[in-house]
Amino acid sequence: MSEAAAAPARAETVGLGAMFLTFLGVGATSFGGGVVAYLRHALVARRGWVDDDGFISALEVAQALPGLNATNLAVIVGDRLRGPIGAVVALVALVLPGAVAVTGLAAVYAAHSGDPRVNAALIGVGAAAVGLLAATVVQIGRRTVHGATDVVLALATVAAVAWLKLPLPLVLVTLGPVAVLLHRPRPTGGEGRP
Repeated sequence: MSEAAAAPARAETVGLGAMFLTFLGVGATSFGGGVVAYLRHALVARRGWVDDDGFISALEVAQALPGLNATNLAVIVGDRLRGPIGAVVALVALVLPGAVAVTGLAAVYAAHSGDPRVNAALIGVGAAAVGLLAATVVQIGRRTVHGATDVVLALATVAAVAWLKLPLPLVLVTLGPVAVLLHRPRPTGGEGRP
């Protein structure tokens, strides 16, 4: 999203209270890799504060930054909507429920770590997180994957990391240049090369 496109959202002045409650709701009802899916639903589909292109561009930046994608995304969107104070409100609201829940669950786990039902519940939570992440991939993939070449590159990445157990940096250094080469702009017929 360009700065020009971001300006109208700030001019509408999304309320800090509405931002806090929206990000708090996402933080309270999502977990694991599914947070990005919940953020997309809340910010794009339900509230309309960000369009799909703006969400994807913010997610691209969030993934390039160190740290968790969801928290980076909250900071970026919060800043776009209300500047630095919006970034702080979005971040605090998103992480507050998780911080409270993890602190409480840590106490419960410490007291009941030997109970097989506790371990079974954790396995179920992990499976749900995988499902939410898959939903996010499908939602975002529809807008960013164009053609068989993109599908082959994505599957090659998954195969290299998940099945061949290659380190992600090695896969990125290997497949990244291939993707850039395949997607580089092609000169048109009437233009010469410099």
